[in-house]
Amino acid sequence: MEPRNLIIVGSGSAALTAAIYAGRANLAPLLVSGKNLGGSMALTERVDNYPGFPDGIGGFELAQLMQKQAERFGAEMLMDEAVAVDLSARPFEVKAHGGVHTARSIIIATGRSPRTLGIPGEAEFAGRGVSSCATCDGYFYRDQRVVVVGGGDAAVKEAVFLTKFASEVIVVHRRDRLRAEKVVEEMARANEKIRFIWDTMVIEILGEDGVEGVRLEHVKTGEESTVEAQGVFTFIGNVPNTGLFKGQVELDEGGYIVTDERQMTSVEGVFAAGDVQEGVAWQISTAVGSGARAAMQAEEYLAGLEGRAHPEREA
Repeated sequence: MEPRNLIIVGSGSAALTAAIYAGRANLAPLLVSGKNLGGSMALTERVDNYPGFPDGIGGFELAQLMQKQAERFGAEMLMDEAVAVDLSARPFEVKAHGGVHTARSIIIATGRSPRTLGIPGEAEFAGRGVSSCATCDGYFYRDQRVVVVGGGDAAVKEAVFLTKFASEVIVVHRRDRLRAEKVVEEMARANEKIRFIWDTMVIEILGEDGVEGVRLEHVKTGEESTVEAQGVFTFIGNVPNTGLFKGQVELDEGGYIVTDERQMTSVEGVFAAGDVQEGVAWQISTAVGSGARAAMQAEEYLAGLEGRAHPEREA
């Protein structure tokens, strides 16, 4: 079979935006999305900070709209999981459960995954009281009590952010001091809405139809206790979904894909977009921007392969 112009690996806002732009450029892209359309966006109960939706929109609904738009422009969606890639030769290969697909260019938009606690209730209440994005979900906990798990910069900054909405923010940390920068710590300690519980782990998230509290264990004494709360935010780090690409494209110390100003990786013709190469601002809007840029650069790269001039684009 003749290689495709472009394969996009991923399912979130960066991947779907890349599919829209590549489709509009008549590249007939194949998006290998796996079974979870929308990525982390789809797990967000309500998206209130994405432009154009003044009343907000459900994360999964937004993903469905993006998919519909991409398909309108000729993108093909493959709900299959990429299990291996070969970027050592051209055309590039993407192996999924259903077979091997080849393309002259690739966009990697596989996102990231928050580290999990691995405790009872965490998976059950994901998106229904358990979150790893205060910016995304903090608004829904107005005048409620929430628990923040972690003690690094991200955890403490997000705890401070949550005080804009929550009546009380309880930071649970397994050590007796924070790992956050001093200025961040001072900001949190000065906030009357924030309370700290030291030397303690969350060992279970409690509730029936939604989160009702957490069960705690003191790491030194083993003593258990419970705290009532309506939300749990975990900030214990993130893992970029780059396992398929280790040894094939350059990664930074955190495991994120290194790209240049054109979104191109260390392999010519292979681009990356979204959280898998962002490493800083994990937002739908930033992922959308990089997905669009990656698709535009991939189109320009393919035009160069064919020795044709790049067409003018609409604004």
